[in-house]
Amino acid sequence: MLKELFTKSKKKKYATIPTERDKQDVPEGILTKCPNCKKIMYTKELLKNNKVCFHCGHHHSMTAYERIDSLFEPDSFTEIDKDMLSVNPLDFPEYMEKIDKDREKTNLNEAVVTGVGNIGEHQVAVAIMDSSFRMGSMGSVVGEKITRAIEKAAELKIPLIIFTASGGARMQEGVLSLMQMAKTSVALKMFSDEGGLIISIMTHPTTGGVSASFASLGDINLAEPGALIGFAGRRIIEQTIREELPEDFQTAEFLLKHGQLDAVISRLNLKDKLLTILDIHAPGGEWI
Repeated sequence: MLKELFTKSKKKKYATIPTERDKQDVPEGILTKCPNCKKIMYTKELLKNNKVCFHCGHHHSMTAYERIDSLFEPDSFTEIDKDMLSVNPLDFPEYMEKIDKDREKTNLNEAVVTGVGNIGEHQVAVAIMDSSFRMGSMGSVVGEKITRAIEKAAELKIPLIIFTASGGARMQEGVLSLMQMAKTSVALKMFSDEGGLIISIMTHPTTGGVSASFASLGDINLAEPGALIGFAGRRIIEQTIREELPEDFQTAEFLLKHGQLDAVISRLNLKDKLLTILDIHAPGGEWI
């Protein structure tokens, strides 16, 4: 069924001739230079295109709230556990100062936003990680918020969607951050046993303990084009196995080719594909 729903799009290559304008500094906020093809675009137009490059299709990083605006129906999203804050259980030096700086810079309290909203006519619970906050690292609060979002989906008997973007477990919280892998995984298992639908969408990057836990436990596992997905770093793996890895190793396309993903979907088509999945799993509006 999934093969009929999704078709793998071929990556188009565009020749890029550097110009003098490419070499100039890009005015902050007004213009954005694509890191892939080096073309310059108006930031407002890029935002209207869900931050997908017009020239090469590169998926620029999105904030959690930008994803919410692109997917959910207007005024339908209600955030939960917004005021949950991290502490410093291990007295790690300068940890709270870094947390405070990220709060000020991103207008987020933590690296994940959770809530309930409507995609089309379907109410869903969602957890959206934001890599701009501590590189989306998973500490105790991130794990707790995701667990509560899973429990909210079970309470309301609605599907759960998780967007991952993370460097892995948060080192400043030590073993407490590693415990979140088990906690979120157990919550997903309980939700699945009750018949809940889990859709995992991996974005760039999804690595470390996040990729090794809840990111890979969806009933349907999707990814954005070009997303880096993996556990250990490329150099560590090459040094361990003493072999050179393929150029596209740990990309979404590589994982799809080897059966670890159900589909790689452009952000421009994602809402339509999610609506199709939600329609299939909710015949007659009943939760199954």
